Formats: sequence, structure tokens, C-alpha cells
Amino acid sequence: MSKVISIASQKGGTGKTSTSIALAAGLARQGKRILLIDIDSQANASKVLLPHYQDSVRRDDTLYRTIIERQPLPIHHTTVPGLDIVPSHILLSDTDVVLTTAIDHREARLREQLEKARLDYDYVFIDCPPALGWLSINAFTASDEIIVVISPGYFELESTIQIGKTIKEVQDNFNPALKMRGFLFTMADQTVNSRTSLKLLRQAYADFVLPTVIPRNVDLKDASMEKQDIFGYAPHSTAAAAYRRLIQEVFP
Repeated sequence: MSKVISIASQKGGTGKTSTSIALAAGLARQGKRILLIDIDSQANASKVLLPHYQDSVRRDDTLYRTIIERQPLPIHHTTVPGLDIVPSHILLSDTDVVLTTAIDHREARLREQLEKARLDYDYVFIDCPPALGWLSINAFTASDEIIVVISPGYFELESTIQIGKTIKEVQDNFNPALKMRGFLFTMADQTVNSRTSLKLLRQAYADFVLPTVIPRNVDLKDASMEKQDIFGYAPHSTAAAAYRRLIQEVFP
């Protein structure tokens, strides 16, 4: 059975979606069967990996039908061989309102349907929203492990406290087997802010900070603009090299 890994961050703009795409596409390019579930209502991973997303993907072709209507996962092939995706939809932004009044396993709607699909894959990645609501709780409840993406900055470091509390609540109430795989530091550069942030993160979470650091690199944004993963767009870039090291580190 595949391992399910949530890629999470409480704040936007940390490189969370770029990391989700890079890990999924990188492993697929190594011959693994990969499923990426886009549970972020911004649907950025979906727009990158499904070039015709805006024109041809309807609401009922997305994760909306699973989370809101409790239907099977709508799985689509992507432009990367071996990589499938369950796309997101903007209407998933209403999930917290809908599930707040639900009484029937509102935390496990993703897990219920994923159990039927995960046998077909080596790894499943979940690109979580940059907020700690019912979508993130569904992702954490369905996952075996979590990688938390952190970029430089005081408020970014402060967010680790809240996301840690949410992970603990999910472990206590919904998924006791859930494990913290590690903090991934992204958007690193030579500024004092970046060096200090990484130092403080390692001091606070010495056993959980992943050794690989992802550098700030314009190729990641350019790849998204061109609707490609970093390995297809700029395979020799510093970002691609860093994500290859991360894959070797986390998935030896």
C-alpha cells in the first residue's frame, strides 16, 4: 500500500505547492506511480499539471465531489508520465462552512475514498491549503506523514506553533498513526533574515528539520508559468538539484 504524505504550511507563499509538484513529478520521473491530491482551493497544482484545467475541468471533475458529496476520487492523468492528480476547485473554499454543521465523519471524507485508490500507487502526496481548517484536517487524517514547508521570516516561524497544535489534535482524535516527517526550509538565500530563520528553526526543532534546504530560485516560478514541473522546465537549475537531494533524503 502506498505511503500518503501531506505537504503543509499555515502561510501562503512558502513554496508548498512547488514542493508538492516537485516531489510528485520527481518520483514519477524515477518510475514510481504517484498520485497528487490538490486539496488547496486555489488549485495551483491542478493548473500547472493539467494545462487545460481552466477550459475543461468542471466542478464535478474535482475533489469537490469527494469532500462535499462523498463521491469517489476523480483521478486525471497529467503531462508527466506516471503522475496522476485529483484536481481542486475554488468552491472547496466553502468547506469549513459546509463541514462545520456536518455530523458524519467530516474529518475522514478524503480518507474514506483514498483507501480505495491508494493500492494503485507507490506514493500519494496531498497539497494542503495554507490554512488549518477542515480541508487540512481531512488531509492529515488521511496521511501517514506530514512535511511542513517553512520559508524565512518571523511570522513564518511563529506559524509552526499553531500547525504543531493542529497535528497533535489530529493525532489525538482522528489519526494516532500520523507522523511528523520534518520541516522543509524553502526560499533560502544569503540574507540575514534567511540565515537567522534557519538557525532558529534548527534550534527549536533540531530533530525534525530536514537537512536539504531549497534555495530561492526564479526557475520555480517560471516553471509554473509554463505549466511544467521543475525537472521538465529547468532540470539543471539549483532548485531541481535541491529537490533531487530532498527526494534521495526522504525517499531513499
